[in-house]
Amino acid sequence: MAECLLDESERDPGARLGNARRVVIKIGSSLLVDPSTGRLDDLWFGSLVDDVGALRSRGQDVLLVSSGAIALGRRHLGLREGPLRLEQSQAAAAAGQIRLAHAWQEALGRHDIPVAQVLLTLGDTEQRRRYLNARGTLETLLGLGAVPVINENDTVATEEIRYGDNDRLAARVAQMMSADCLVLLSDVDGLYTADPTQFPEAELIATVSEITPDVEILAGESTTDLGSGGMITKIAAAKIALRAGCHMVIASGRNPHPLQAVESGAPCTWFVAGDTPASVRKQWIAGSLKPRGDLVVDAGAAAALAAGKSLLPAGVIEVHGEFERGDAVIVRDGDGTELAHGLVAYSVSEARRIMGRKSSEIAAILGYGGRDELIHRNDLAMIKRNG
Repeated sequence: MAECLLDESERDPGARLGNARRVVIKIGSSLLVDPSTGRLDDLWFGSLVDDVGALRSRGQDVLLVSSGAIALGRRHLGLREGPLRLEQSQAAAAAGQIRLAHAWQEALGRHDIPVAQVLLTLGDTEQRRRYLNARGTLETLLGLGAVPVINENDTVATEEIRYGDNDRLAARVAQMMSADCLVLLSDVDGLYTADPTQFPEAELIATVSEITPDVEILAGESTTDLGSGGMITKIAAAKIALRAGCHMVIASGRNPHPLQAVESGAPCTWFVAGDTPASVRKQWIAGSLKPRGDLVVDAGAAAALAAGKSLLPAGVIEVHGEFERGDAVIVRDGDGTELAHGLVAYSVSEARRIMGRKSSEIAAILGYGGRDELIHRNDLAMIKRNG
């Protein structure tokens, strides 16, 4: 079992966080909210925000998936201790979300970091059009220098359309945003060989490179009142992250400056991805999606694609098929040779109207300002040819 779990070749695990271009950080309710008072733990919260500021100062993109709205809201509304009915949870979320968002805004504002609140449901990360809209919004926020603070939209989600835990939501966000590192801050410092509260001799597993049945057996139930997750949901999150080429770490958030502690080598469990997010995404585009149409390009566009550029409308000379925004299409040259597969930014009717035209003309032609590219280079998987 040790051979399957441990990877001794990793000399500096904390560098996975320090070197990540884009980081998603999930913070559990039991860390944010003092269970004895139902209030935000200001001292700990301030140290976490300082860590986030340090990541941003190095030029890293940061997205926060923050629990705590229900825990904060239930105290404000005077809801009793113990399990809440769905409608009570939604009411508590509506009240607590205001306080949670304000706390993040005020704390990150001290570092001159703008904050944006984003509420998602399960469908926003699984239904294609909503996924694209959510990703586009988050990419724009990051491009503008903001830190998105994400939570499940508990005020409208029903049991059938909700995650129920922010571990898996954070993993879906990491997958959607091609993050390099997902940090799950928890009330435990990682995955153990047994439940350490019952078996003091249990050992922390430092590195997991594959989610095997043996690993899944080690997962246990949550023992906290404020959190809805547990090790089971964290292993589920790890599956999502590793498939997306994203490293994931489960680390204790109990100590001040928890992100700094991870970088400094504090005890934690790293789930190590075998591929990068970019390579996984390219493989998915190239081999997992059924193309819905074809774009034929001129020689200049073909050369630009070969040089790693995006596909602009000006280089397209023919459009075939029936596709919507976000669908996969094949890009061909004038001889019909496949050059690439990609996710198109416009529907077939829109593509036909703007093909051969400059990007600066798109708004006048379509009546709204969309993307400059018909297919962005990040959404293109070039066809490799021998020789």
